[in-house]
Amino acid sequence: MSDRVRRAVCPGSYDPVTLGHLDVVERALAVADEVVVAVLHNPAKRGTFTVEERLDLVRGALAHAGIGDRVRVEAFADRLLVDVCRDLDAGVVVKGLRGGTDFAYELPMARMNRHLTGLETVFLPADPSLEHVSSSLVKEVVRYGGDVTGLVPDEVRDALVARVREHG
Repeated sequence: MSDRVRRAVCPGSYDPVTLGHLDVVERALAVADEVVVAVLHNPAKRGTFTVEERLDLVRGALAHAGIGDRVRVEAFADRLLVDVCRDLDAGVVVKGLRGGTDFAYELPMARMNRHLTGLETVFLPADPSLEHVSSSLVKEVVRYGGDVTGLVPDEVRDALVARVREHG
């Protein structure tokens, strides 16, 4: 790495954060001096967790995993990712890919970001043991009473179970 700090952004809704997300953030530290977990949200949409809860859950999970010292977590609303990266002085976006469907979805966005500002995207293949894990699938499993232990941090699992019980 150069003397200049290279900052990467790992964007997502993180509603909720999964072990797959944490794996990508940790591995992003191999290509950047600092990683910003950008919790992106649309204020017009109601998530399972509030933005503040997501920030707390991500920070807690990073600290528990011991990977929080070169990672910071920030929230952004209604903005293009290229603008977030410009404001953060981040030169690269790091995204995890679980399979071909993710690649087909992410590639056009990566190309658009490069077209707009030259922002590069690095794709990291998912850990095979986590490639079936997504926030939406985890939420659905919990909603129907399934156990997501080993797919999300324990604190996230507990918060998700409590949220589902609270909202029926």
